[in-house]
Amino acid sequence: MTDLQQHYLLIINGKSAGMPALREAVSEQRQAGMKITVRATWEGGDAADIAELSGAMGITHVIACGGDGTVSEVMNGLMRLPHDRRPALGIVPLGSANDFATSVGLPLEPGPALAAVKTLNAYPIDVVRVTAGAGSESDTSYYVNMTTGGFGAEVTSTTPKTLKRLLGGGAYSLMGALKAWRHRSYRGTLHWDDKEENVSLLLLALGNGRQSGGGQVLGPRAKLDDGCLDVLLVKDFRSVMELTSLIRELQSFPSDGRFVRYFTTTQLTLTTEVDNSPWPLTLDGEACCYDHFCAEVVPLALRVLLPDDCPLLSSNSRV
Repeated sequence: MTDLQQHYLLIINGKSAGMPALREAVSEQRQAGMKITVRATWEGGDAADIAELSGAMGITHVIACGGDGTVSEVMNGLMRLPHDRRPALGIVPLGSANDFATSVGLPLEPGPALAAVKTLNAYPIDVVRVTAGAGSESDTSYYVNMTTGGFGAEVTSTTPKTLKRLLGGGAYSLMGALKAWRHRSYRGTLHWDDKEENVSLLLLALGNGRQSGGGQVLGPRAKLDDGCLDVLLVKDFRSVMELTSLIRELQSFPSDGRFVRYFTTTQLTLTTEVDNSPWPLTLDGEACCYDHFCAEVVPLALRVLLPDDCPLLSSNSRV
């Protein structure tokens, strides 16, 4: 497809719409012949609705301009379209953490990121479908990078936005250190493959991608196109000595350690105990609470603009 046939829809988080560097990047690319339509969000849900409308606008590429939450919302809108009508997804990172963009090796400044959109190839990748609740009250959403549950989700959801802007990814580490002294465990029953296990966890991570919370690597061997979820279970600890062992295991991600377990599956279900509160979760950084949910891989559901040497593609062997 030639440049003249390509039509790029930029969906910009409304809070970043006035960013001078972004405006300059759009102006520069338009002058270079790039056909760009810009839409800014006003409130939650707008990005998904605009992305869904792209199917009727002759759009070939939808570019999410914002943080991980904006990328996720745009992706959810694209997933409302039939598979053969989904435009390719590109990313111009404008958030505080930008975990997905960082992990796949995209430029992190508006100018280079938008310029790269014209040259990057679109690779088919998996997304993860999350179904919460049951029956007529079930709720379905998708994520492309990482879901965390328990302590990690609590840190992400309670880190003040002002602190995120000031410290970037370091804000998550700071909040995590503060909360570690008053942590709680989360109880529930996990189902995957032919296994069932009652657990008391400090952290659950379900990775399509590798990192979350401003650079915390929770799925070091994850690939975006392998049809698998990379699952990290971190059990609770009781003393400082046990915490030392836990941290040591987090450096190697054993398949069956004393505190850390790392494995892959295509689907995982969590049900909380009746007398327990719902689990705090973050889906690509967006906070929610569920007492029952199922996460399952939707293979090669979306085409995403990625570097050819992206380490999260199965064709590239480095981890």
